[in-house]
Amino acid sequence: MTTGAFMHDFFQTVQVQRDDDHRFYHHSRINQSLHLLSACTFVCSYVLLFIDPAVAALLAWTVAMVSRQSGHFFFEPKGYDHVNQATHAHKEEIKVGYNLRRKVVLMLLWVALPLLLWLEPDLFGLIEPATGLEGWARQVGMAWLALGVAAVLMRTVHLFFLQGVVAGLAWATKILTDPFHDIKLYWKAPLALMRGELIDPMDDVRSAAR
Repeated sequence: MTTGAFMHDFFQTVQVQRDDDHRFYHHSRINQSLHLLSACTFVCSYVLLFIDPAVAALLAWTVAMVSRQSGHFFFEPKGYDHVNQATHAHKEEIKVGYNLRRKVVLMLLWVALPLLLWLEPDLFGLIEPATGLEGWARQVGMAWLALGVAAVLMRTVHLFFLQGVVAGLAWATKILTDPFHDIKLYWKAPLALMRGELIDPMDDVRSAAR
C-alpha cells in the first residue's frame, strides 16, 4: 500500500468511526450535553498536561470522564434503535472502542487505584511513599494518567489484531481528538435540552441514509 492510499484509508476510517459513534451512541440530549462538558474539560486537561500532568489527570478523570461515562451509563437509551434499526446488544457487540462492559472494568480500575495507593503508599516498594494528602493526590493523578495512556494503547493494539493497523490507529486518533470534535458537534445540545428535547431526532443521520 502506498503512503497516499494508507492516508486515504486512515482518514476515511476515522470519519466512519466518528459517524458511527455519533449515530449509534449519542441520541440523548443529556448525554450530548455531558459530552460537551467533558470535551471542554478535556481540552483544559490537554493544556495542563504541559504544566502539571498530575493535576491534568485529576481533572480529566474526576470531571471529564465521570460526566462522559455518566451520559452513556445513565441517560443514553438502551432500547431498540429505530434510527439505525439496531438493538442495543448489537451496538455493544460492534462497538469499536470501549463498550459498556469494558468501561465497567476501566472505571473499576480507576476507583481501585486511589485505594491501592492509600493502603500501599509505596506500591509494594515500586515508588516513594507520598507525604501528606496532597502528595497522595498527586500520586493518584499520575497513576490515573498512566491508566489512561495504557487504556488507549491496549485497545489500539487489540484493534490491530481484530481489524487491522489502520483501524487501530484511526481509533486512537479519534479518541484523542474527540474533545475538539464533540465541542463542534454538541455545542447546541444544552439549548435543545432547555427546549425540552430529550432525544436528538438525528435528522442528519436520517438525511445521510437517504
